[in-house]
Order: sequence, then C-alpha cells, then structure tokens
Amino acid sequence: MKRIHAIVRGRVQGVGFRAGAAHEARRLDLCGWVRNRLDGTVEVLAGGDDAAVDRLAAWLEHGPRGARVTGLDVHDPPPTLTSEELTAFEVR
Repeated sequence: MKRIHAIVRGRVQGVGFRAGAAHEARRLDLCGWVRNRLDGTVEVLAGGDDAAVDRLAAWLEHGPRGARVTGLDVHDPPPTLTSEELTAFEVR
C-alpha cells in the first residue's frame, strides 16, 4: 500500500476540485480525504494500491475542468497523517 500527502496550488478552490478529486479517488478505490486550506490550496491524503495512488497524483496535476494547477507538492505523509483507519475517501 502506498500513501501520499499532496498540496495543490493554483485556481483550485471554487472550481469543484475537491469533488473531482474525491470522485477520482473513489473510482480508483483509494481511501483518504481532500480539503481546502485557508491559504487557497487544496490538501490531499490518499492511500491504496501503488498504481492507483500514482494515477490520482497524475490527475492532481491538472484537476477538473475549470481548475488551473500551478504547482503540486507530493510527498510521503508525516506519521501524524494516517489513512489506514478510513474505509472510503471523504471530502472535508
């Protein structure tokens, strides 16, 4: 199982980014969450099959129609961010 923690920058709030990310993650059978941050970025924690997590990371590079991603930071999540207890992907 692979896990990622991602911060997406650009025009990513108010364009359906969280809903689109959740839809894509659920389609890929991933667990985790997505949420808006006060600084205008979107934060994602996702875990699951290695190839599926990689596909979600690739989707995050462009997001849904209407979004304009200008930056994406993807790294291993710190130990305080866990997805193991989740059974689904949720929008926070």
